[in-house]
Amino acid sequence: MSVLQQARFFTTVDRLHQLPLLGLPELAFAGRSNAGKSTAINTIANQKRLAFASKTPGRTQHINFFAVGRHPDDDEVPAAFMVDLPGYGYAQVARDSRAHWEQTLGTYIRKRNELVGLVLIMDARRPFTDLDETLVAWFSGTGKPIHVLLTKADKLNRSGRTDALRATRRRLGELSPFHTAQLFSALDRTGVDDADLRVQEMLGLREATDATMDNAGALQVERTKKTPAQGE
Repeated sequence: MSVLQQARFFTTVDRLHQLPLLGLPELAFAGRSNAGKSTAINTIANQKRLAFASKTPGRTQHINFFAVGRHPDDDEVPAAFMVDLPGYGYAQVARDSRAHWEQTLGTYIRKRNELVGLVLIMDARRPFTDLDETLVAWFSGTGKPIHVLLTKADKLNRSGRTDALRATRRRLGELSPFHTAQLFSALDRTGVDDADLRVQEMLGLREATDATMDNAGALQVERTKKTPAQGE
């Protein structure tokens, strides 16, 4: 069983001063309202109700922390956190949501030392709105990795999936020096195992290996290397 399947709710916050002070790795999940973020988290964790979606998209403004694994020195402390960020971009609340996103989430994404990476959730049929690109631009400045899940891939035929992944890789390469991208579907379970492995790698719960990349396949995952400016 994957360690992610033992994920459990830890805390919820709506102000930065309430963030946990344990100094543990945090991996943030972000995406537009209705892109399938909660479903993706629940599918990766193999749980039905770990992450909740608001009945009114765009209304939820809390940051939810899910504990993953056990700390080697203390069973009462998690090894890491998956962090569910509020959705953004819903038309009926776009102005208020964007203001909160820029003030609170922008600061968290750019300045949170414990944050080790970002999982960006985008509908495979409609990737990269202006807000998605703003988020990537903010985060790419940290030099930390971004992993994109192109959700609802089951809605596309084979050629549509290939085109969506290729276009996403191309745009990501223009926006971020270090990224991975894959197709994902909670319905037919496309890419679920790949996403599980990548999340564990980003959290430091397992080492990234060439075998992992090979198993993901050319259609599923594309990785780019850090540039010399990032220290390699």
